[in-house]
Amino acid sequence: MAEIKLAAQVRTEFGKGAARRARRAQQVPAVVYGHGAESVHITLPAHELQLALRTANVLIGLELDGKDALVIPKAVQRNPLKGDIEHVDLLTVKRGEKVNVEIAVHVEGDLAPGGNLLEYVQNTLLVEAEATHIPESVTVSVQGLDAGASILAKDIPLPKGSVLAGDEDAIVLQVVAPQAEEPAAEGAEEEGAEA
Repeated sequence: MAEIKLAAQVRTEFGKGAARRARRAQQVPAVVYGHGAESVHITLPAHELQLALRTANVLIGLELDGKDALVIPKAVQRNPLKGDIEHVDLLTVKRGEKVNVEIAVHVEGDLAPGGNLLEYVQNTLLVEAEATHIPESVTVSVQGLDAGASILAKDIPLPKGSVLAGDEDAIVLQVVAPQAEEPAAEGAEEEGAEA
């Protein structure tokens, strides 16, 4: 995984007014925490941060007051209407350190014939991986699966260096048969019309 460098500035003003001023100046308020250190409130350039967060579990190298720090995003708050980033929580990590992250589950292949439907019970998997080698996603084959089949978390092959951190017996994907409409609904409408 590539590391993205961002220049950060320490925030000295807090509250809604200060956050609005920062956003108008194309900056995003953020907080950096982890490893027992005191939280540091910073601002980051909005456009560069938006581009960096396009990649899930991105590793960000912060340049802050002449020091470098590695962080990963833990929580991203977005404006519900515009989609702009309003605030980010960043977790400090070290090279070689293991972290728990959620990675996306993708599928490949075709289900068995018959109009079956694939249901995502979970669209992410919780895995433990080295902070500098976090996988972006896992791919699962559903080729030929028929109604009633399910794929558990422990059945999904993980990338090298990653181990499952969540419940291994959790259902991630399942194949369900198509539901037919009940003909009884027509009879109920006719009875209501006669009354």
